[in-house]
Amino acid sequence: MKAAVQKKAQTRIAIIESDPLRLVGFRALFDSEPDIELISAQLSEICSHPEIQVALLASRNGENLFDMIASLKAARPDLRVLVTGSVADEETILKALAAGAKGYVDEIASPAEFITAIRVVLQGSIWAPRRVLSMFVDRVTASGRIFPAGRLSFTDREHEVLELLVAGRSNKEIGSALGIEERTVKAHVAKLMRKVGVQNRIALSVHAITHSLVAER
Repeated sequence: MKAAVQKKAQTRIAIIESDPLRLVGFRALFDSEPDIELISAQLSEICSHPEIQVALLASRNGENLFDMIASLKAARPDLRVLVTGSVADEETILKALAAGAKGYVDEIASPAEFITAIRVVLQGSIWAPRRVLSMFVDRVTASGRIFPAGRLSFTDREHEVLELLVAGRSNKEIGSALGIEERTVKAHVAKLMRKVGVQNRIALSVHAITHSLVAER
């Protein structure tokens, strides 16, 4: 019984698609925290591990970082994604937050700061450098979104998904039409919603039509 209670109280953190040396470093970092368990996982494994509460994702993935965040959030909306990196610029961190990440921690941060970031993110709050949080608040307060509409950019695939979504197609139908998996469609839709700052598919369709984001039919 005691073992079951102890296991339930643990915080499971997954380091996503990391090299072995980085994994060893993070395990040493969390070694002093008995309630935190760190594991290594592939992006495709997240759905099969509902016990994972936080995912650590390296910012060195470049532009693919934002797609990975959107994919994680589409597969596990309850998952807290924390990006780690080395002196990322403000716009990169803001884009990560817009894609669904709960925060950013520099890899040169002290162990105490890293642990605090984990605790804050687990509580549902955002963790990022103060200058970035100020920019985040200013932009959302001024326009209701992190990035102004005029600065939005979509990939060709995102445009295709958006066109079909506005036409009233389901995720399954969109996937069939474009030759991609349904979960990939969900990831694209989730990313589109975060880019334009809306919370559901209907609002996304309305926004796309009213802002001429899709061709008139």
